[in-house]
Amino acid sequence: MDVAGRRIRRTLNGVLHGRSLAARWRARDPARMLRLACPCAACREEMTGRPLLDPARVPEDIDGLAVQLVGAYGIRIDWSDGHNTGIYAYEMLRRMCPCEKCAAERGATGR
Repeated sequence: MDVAGRRIRRTLNGVLHGRSLAARWRARDPARMLRLACPCAACREEMTGRPLLDPARVPEDIDGLAVQLVGAYGIRIDWSDGHNTGIYAYEMLRRMCPCEKCAAERGATGR
């Protein structure tokens, strides 16, 4: 399901399968941060996880155009640069979250 017409520059809001989805990012540019962290094989070396994506090739004003639910474990984002193959697992998004609450939880669990 698309979260049509919703941008993720600062917030991601929408409805997926009748349930509310909301994410707020305090990072300076969360859309670019997420795009640079794309986990797909074209953006990240599969065996080592080394980034393959050149940050200079990601526009400063990159934006998410649509979001699709992937199973019960993540989302796929259609980016304004045409890229859309990365699956962002909820666990990955939680690890990336810069807020104090998530950082504290990561410290408590060691993840």
